[in-house]
Amino acid sequence: MAFGNLAAADDRREPRQTVLHRTRARQAGGEEQPMTLVDVSPRGFMARSDGQHAPGDWLSVQFPLIGVLEAEVRWSLGGRIGCQLTRTIELADYQLMLELMLRAMKAASARA
Repeated sequence: MAFGNLAAADDRREPRQTVLHRTRARQAGGEEQPMTLVDVSPRGFMARSDGQHAPGDWLSVQFPLIGVLEAEVRWSLGGRIGCQLTRTIELADYQLMLELMLRAMKAASARA
């Protein structure tokens, strides 16, 4: 279990939005695995993943509307990872993506 720079989690440029979105990530070696995005911002995210990730690992992560984005794992702790995107999601695209994620969360909770 790698801790990385946990102080980086408090050094965010903008607040994160809580979400619960299932997606897929591909590691640098090509292995694909499921992950659940727990919070997002235009520059990063936290996710739950059963995969083995260490600070400095690179992932290709599928985002709704946006497509695949590259991210660097900044920290890993107990099945959770914090990642920084290699490019910032444009604000308009970010807002549309969030709207889709939040709408899906609301629909899922209404069915439960």
